[in-house]
Order: sequence, then structure tokens, then C-alpha cells
Amino acid sequence: MSAPPTIKMTSDERRASVALAGLFACRMLGLFLLLPVFAVAAQGLPGGDDPKRVGLALGMYGLTQAFMQIPFGLASDRWGRRPVILAGLALFIGGSVVCALADDVFWITIGRAIQGAGAISAAITAWLADATRPEVRTRAMAMVGGSIGLSFAVSLVLAPVLVGWGGLGGLFWVIACLGVASVVVVLTLVPVVPRAAPVGEPARMREVLLHGDLLRLNFGVFCLHFIQIALFVVMPALLARVGSLAPQALWQVYLPVILGSFVLMVPIIFAAEKRRAHKQALLGAVAGLVVVCALLPWASGGFTALALALTGFFVMFNVLEALQPSLVSRTAPPEFKGLALGFYNTAQAAGLFTGGVTGGWLASRGGPDAVFLAAAGVAAAWLAVTWALRKPG
Repeated sequence: MSAPPTIKMTSDERRASVALAGLFACRMLGLFLLLPVFAVAAQGLPGGDDPKRVGLALGMYGLTQAFMQIPFGLASDRWGRRPVILAGLALFIGGSVVCALADDVFWITIGRAIQGAGAISAAITAWLADATRPEVRTRAMAMVGGSIGLSFAVSLVLAPVLVGWGGLGGLFWVIACLGVASVVVVLTLVPVVPRAAPVGEPARMREVLLHGDLLRLNFGVFCLHFIQIALFVVMPALLARVGSLAPQALWQVYLPVILGSFVLMVPIIFAAEKRRAHKQALLGAVAGLVVVCALLPWASGGFTALALALTGFFVMFNVLEALQPSLVSRTAPPEFKGLALGFYNTAQAAGLFTGGVTGGWLASRGGPDAVFLAAAGVAAAWLAVTWALRKPG
């Protein structure tokens, strides 16, 4: 019997993983910087006092992302990861410039639509899957997930400072510069990786889109980001109220929570890879999400309990963010890996949009507890669907 493959990353795998995690971090920081400040900073612009128009400007990015993930993923399968990612970054930079030059919320909405049209998440994830062996892929995905979480934490600190320095226009110029930095990373740091040749008879597109295990994973990422956005419709105000914090001081909660969740997430990912227990880790994390969401109505009565529950949420969130795209890349046929990840990222964008709308509606009628219980219900439905996942790795 041959020895099992090593779980240690090669130098090329480390280089590709770090570079692609850095690419994700630059691009996601460019997006997250807007979230903590836009609703306030836009009030000085025509249309900025209308919550519906402000919400549309924020949500437009996710809407165009949902439409373009599959075309970009499929294009990366056909023409290669690097050129497609560069084209998407060009759209992101162009949309950022439109927003920076905008003098009303309408043109910011147009710019956000252009930003979102550069939907390259699937192509980046497929590139990472091309560059890593299955035995270390979940760890590589965890590096990307960690970079996204750190970008979110950094954005909470930097955004108020940048708006105070250059206003909303200055913030969008910084976002455009982050897009340019991403281009530099793609051109200079990410290695060229040959994609795996198809084995046996090529799969057909319909088979990929209707594949049962892939559909379950797509449902999972929809649920995960539905829950994330729905919770954060109510979580900032709740933390500020329970902890007697000013909105600009919320980073003091988010930063240790996110960093602590990364520390707790790492051993789970390593254990899943070492024991090849990806299905068990996935089921455990979804079950943990059910428990955390169900406990949030009780935890919201005290600041310490709420911070601990939020840490638990981010532990489960980070584990699932690492496991699920890795499982998609393992399950999808090599010639349609980008397409499968495009479909996956479309489901993710749809979850973001739907979670925000539903979370706002529930909060307006039943307060935070209604959002928390609905999130627990969605997570429970996800657990039932995930139980049927047949071939996780």
C-alpha cells in the first residue's frame, strides 16, 4: 500500500495561496471600506437622505455580481484565470472611478453596478484550486477566508479615518487604488498554474449545474451569507446599545472577535484535513451555527454573552467559508471547475442580497430576536440538506 500524501504545502502552493489570499484581501478591503460609512457620508449628496436609494446603491454591487459570476467562471475555464481576472479588475477600477467622480447617489449606484460586474471570485477560487492539491486545499481556502475576515476588520478601523481625510470621493479613490494593487498582484506574484486535464469523457454543462452534491453546496453558501447579512442588519446597533458604545467604536468589538475566531478555526481545519473528515467538519460547523443563532436571543441580554456568541458565529462562518469552496472544487469536473465555482458564487451573492432584504423586513416587525430565530431556522434547513451530501472529499 502506498504511503498517504503529505499534508505539508509545497513552496509553489504556499506562494500561490498567499498571493491569491492577498488578491482577495485587496479587493475585499476595497468593498468593505464602504459599508461602515456610506449611509452617513452619502447624506451630503443629492438622494443621500433617501434610505431606499442608499440601500440600492449598496445592494447594486451584489445584484450585478449574482448575474456575472457564472459568465466569468465559465470564461476562466475557456480562456484562462489570469486574463479573466484582469478584465474583472478593470471593471472594478472603472466603477470605483465613476463613484469617486459622482456628485449624486444615482451615479454612485451606476458605479457600484460596474464594480460588481467584475465578478472574479469564482475565477480566483478556481485558480487557487488549480494551484493546490486536494490534501491541502481546505487550508488554502482557509487562508483566503481569513484574509477576507481580516479585510473586514481593518475596514471598520480605516473607513472613518479615510472619509474624514478625503470625504466619500477620497474613499472611492482609495478603493480604486486597491484595485490597481490587485492588478499588480495578479501580474507579478501569482504563479502560472496548468489546469488539470479532463479524465475520461468530458462533463456537460447541464450535468454540472444540476449535480446533486454541488446543488447542496450552493444551497449552503446561500444560507451562510443570508444568515451573515441578516444578522448584521441588527448586530451593530445591538452591540452599541448593549455595550454602551458609540458606532465609531464598534471596531473595538469586531477586531478581537474576528481575530479570536481565526485562532479557534485553525485547529478545526487542520484536524479535518489530517483525518480527511471534511463531511464531519461541515456537518459539525452547520450544527454549531444552528446552536449559535438559537442562543442569540438569550445572549443579546448582556454584552459579554453577545460578544462570545458573535465569536462562535465567526468560528463557524470561517470554517464553512474554507470547507465549502474546497468541496466544490473537489466535486466539480476539471473542465468546468470555474463554471461550478461561478454558480457557487452566484448563490453566495443571492444570499447576500436576500439576507439583507429579509433581515430588514424581519427587524422592522419583530426586532433582533425575529432575525436571530429566522437565522436559526435557515441554518437548521441547511443542516438537513447537508446531511445528504454524499461525496464531500
